[in-house]
Amino acid sequence: MQGALLLPENGNCLLLQHNCVNRVPNARRQRTAPFCSIGVHNNGSFAVRQKHVAPRCRLQTCAVATLEGTLKEPTDTDVLTHKHDIRNIAIIAHVDHGKTTLVDSMLKQSKVFRANQHTQERIMDSNDIERERGITILSKNTAVRYKGIKINIIDTPGHADFGGEVERVLNMCDGVLLLVDSVEGPMPQTRFVLRKSLALNKKVIVVVNKIDRDAARPDYVIDTTFELFCELGASDEQCDFPAVYASGVNGTAGLLPTGLADDLEPLFEAIVKEIQPPAVKLNSPLQMLVTNLDYDDHKGRIAIGRVSSGCISKAEQVSYLKPGGEKPKTGKIAELFVYDNFNRVPAERVEAGDICAFTGLGDVGIGETVCARDSPIALPTIEVEEPTVRMTFLVNTSAFAGKEGKFVTSRNLKERLERELERNLALRVEPGDTADAFIVSGRGALHISILMENMRREGYEFAVGPPTVITKQVDGHKYEPFEEAVIEVPEEHVGPVVDMLGQRKGQMMDLVAGTDTTSLTRITYKIPTRGLLGIRSAMLTATKGTAMLNTVFSEYAPWSGPIATRENGSLTAHEQGQVTSYALESIQQRGKLFCGAGDQVYEDQVVGIHQRNNDLKVNVCKKKQMTNIRSATKEATTSLNEPMRPTLDEALEYVIDDELVEVTPLSVRIRKAPFSKKR
Repeated sequence: MQGALLLPENGNCLLLQHNCVNRVPNARRQRTAPFCSIGVHNNGSFAVRQKHVAPRCRLQTCAVATLEGTLKEPTDTDVLTHKHDIRNIAIIAHVDHGKTTLVDSMLKQSKVFRANQHTQERIMDSNDIERERGITILSKNTAVRYKGIKINIIDTPGHADFGGEVERVLNMCDGVLLLVDSVEGPMPQTRFVLRKSLALNKKVIVVVNKIDRDAARPDYVIDTTFELFCELGASDEQCDFPAVYASGVNGTAGLLPTGLADDLEPLFEAIVKEIQPPAVKLNSPLQMLVTNLDYDDHKGRIAIGRVSSGCISKAEQVSYLKPGGEKPKTGKIAELFVYDNFNRVPAERVEAGDICAFTGLGDVGIGETVCARDSPIALPTIEVEEPTVRMTFLVNTSAFAGKEGKFVTSRNLKERLERELERNLALRVEPGDTADAFIVSGRGALHISILMENMRREGYEFAVGPPTVITKQVDGHKYEPFEEAVIEVPEEHVGPVVDMLGQRKGQMMDLVAGTDTTSLTRITYKIPTRGLLGIRSAMLTATKGTAMLNTVFSEYAPWSGPIATRENGSLTAHEQGQVTSYALESIQQRGKLFCGAGDQVYEDQVVGIHQRNNDLKVNVCKKKQMTNIRSATKEATTSLNEPMRPTLDEALEYVIDDELVEVTPLSVRIRKAPFSKKR
């Protein structure tokens, strides 16, 4: 006889299952037929009686199970309460569609700053690299107040390589502002962030930004955005999205493209009206999912997240854990903060529905749940999409190793990469083939290059190999990542772009010719990620700097065969020494040089691009022999071309399998890999 009884708890439904199998000689095994009766008394108690009878058996047996208990009324912990004084929103968009500029205007019009206070552009882009590149890399929190309602705002990155930041913060908000450029319309990253928002059933307000542009076409943008909603399988309710027209740089908005108000009040009204207030369980035990981390030299690690249920208090003893049955850790909340008017304000207590930050838990990580000590129940952890590109980080072993960096050992490199994993969920780090090698995987080459740039500014010195794609085996076949690439280019340069993408196994999906309002032709391709490695510089050269390339991951598809990503070989140094102008005068005729007169080089350092497809060793340190005979060309002046000194991004695009990029706080060099000589 086999059976299972599940006892009722907290008024949930009762499940009673009891199976009986008769073992009769020369008879087939039969499952019993259950008969169940439930009796509920006036005082709320109940009794369940279940009888099993095996029909068509020579020996009739039965089993009786009786269960008694008490039905419970819903408690206060099960009641949802709406926090009408809070709205939680995230601003999502494609890169350069004006998210951070719009947040600047929202902050200024909310009287966050004094009238005479000097503020810089893109206030939310506080990172030095963000300001230099003009893009948002890290998601950031702030809050403004409108008519007594606190609006928590999360500014997110727009580049596809930093999509992991968007996936993280969507857990904290109840709705999103989807910004779309009034001329460009939906772009590849627009599709990605919208797909994530619809999957989480977030309310979407479409904001047609930069409506003041001369070539603005709001009707086209709304129509193409609606088509995008339909393509992504949005429900009828989601497709009926509200639309607001705005100019982030001017700080104006309106419900019609031609009737903008003098400020952003129509946008604030749409947020308050359309975004639902958070529905929370105030009387339940504390639960808060950590979705972001910050660091302060004095306070230590700062965890950021939204309180899902209950409340969190300063000096409270809490537990924190991840799902999976692991033993919860305990700690004490040292300091508690909320976001208000662009500042992090100390707080004694934060209720469910609000976004807060706290210190005191030195080893808490993203994806962990902070909960009440007597009720350690974890929330589902944050899931992000898998990386598609990997690079190998190595200890620098060149002739100039250790001369410019502060942290140069494998231990330093390992500790720094492990520290990055705590905050960067889309990153993966694995041991390499040797003890001083680490394989770092990310969403794209830019994703990993930003990590390198941060490390070199912190004093790290290391070497990296070329970016390679992460393949998969599906039913015994090799699959590789493909991306959707959208290129906007003037009509006269369409031919070179089509030829270039065709050689890299790209498949044209769509071509839209330029119109009277925009002279750019838009071409959409499905292309292997391998084909996009190193293509940006070549495309800008072929189109005289006029092409704009945007990509986003599409899917894994069958391997598309070999792809040639570089047509030229390298010029490598013959010996170590100082570069002379005498040597460069003749060598510059063989290609473009990376070094100038007076630079120090070492053997096998790449000093230029060869005009042919093979590598060539050159002696850039050659000196003119001194004699007592007057030369006929003594008075001739030497004319040298300006060297093309590669940046970190350009070096990563240039290198191939037998080359490495040497990264130091002061220099970026390219050299032949040591193992290439052995082969």
